[in-house]
Amino acid sequence: MSDKTHTRRRPTGRDGRIAHEHRTEEEDETEQEQTDDEGLVCPECSGNVIQDEEHGETVCAECGLVVEEDSVDRGPEWRAFDAAEKDQKSRVGAPTTNTMHDKGLSTNIDWRDQDAYGRSLGARQRQKMRRLRKWNERFRTRDSKERNLKQALGEIDRMASALGLPDNVRETASVIYRRALDDDLLPGRSIEGVSTACVYAAARMAGVPRSLDEIADVSRVSKDEVARTYRYVVRELKLEVKPADPEQYVPRFASSLELSEESEMRAKQLLKNAKEKGVHSGKSPVGLAAAAVYAAALLTNEKTTQAAVSEVADISEVTIRNRYHELLEAEDGLVA
Repeated sequence: MSDKTHTRRRPTGRDGRIAHEHRTEEEDETEQEQTDDEGLVCPECSGNVIQDEEHGETVCAECGLVVEEDSVDRGPEWRAFDAAEKDQKSRVGAPTTNTMHDKGLSTNIDWRDQDAYGRSLGARQRQKMRRLRKWNERFRTRDSKERNLKQALGEIDRMASALGLPDNVRETASVIYRRALDDDLLPGRSIEGVSTACVYAAARMAGVPRSLDEIADVSRVSKDEVARTYRYVVRELKLEVKPADPEQYVPRFASSLELSEESEMRAKQLLKNAKEKGVHSGKSPVGLAAAAVYAAALLTNEKTTQAAVSEVADISEVTIRNRYHELLEAEDGLVA
């Protein structure tokens, strides 16, 4: 034990005991029980030693000597003042998620007829497990609404995985679909169409947009139906979806083409110049982003082709050439 630890003392009250503020009788009893169990005493005055969890120290209640400091608090980081709040804040068990129709609170029975030790079950136990699986599946989807939700959330997860979208986008898309289902927006529209529209909207809201062509490639409905359903869902649910920014596509395109950070920054600068000149108005953000990436690669002496950019961005080479000239003219106009 260091000299610093021996010499430092905590302030005490009028009666000579260490001062404690806002402490409950339960906390004091817990600390006393810990002291009795461990048998710690003050090395100077042989007084009672208590645990001060608020400051992470072990101190003497009589003279204020700090016996130990910087102890690790292994309790929760939250505070609760009644039993209900404690149950609400407790995080025991798997977290709930909107990406599952029952929010992850159901029971899952493994399809393998094995026990916890990997041993095969007997004939009677296998029959029992089959019966339990059947009834468990029936209880998980008790009505048509839950079956609809289960199918749609499976579609959302499949498309998000194919597009490489993060978990927060899947969660947002699931919430949007639940709202559409609660507001009876599905009659007359396919489950696949609405779920695809939810993925498209969630990706744009999260700042990781995907083009309609990319969405349509992984969807089971046509591009026109996705666009039509998307406009309907956004209008009816009053979603705040900002217009797609071409700069949001640049990092993904540059990464796929293995371009340097310098090229990526140059492409973003080209797009900023285009915005100042108003060139971006009425143009496809995907086409502008693809053209900016191609132009930036040429300006930074990095090898890439219009065909490679066209394949990554899923847009025609003609569009890239047209936007490429417009971006360079806009920059030349600002420089002049």
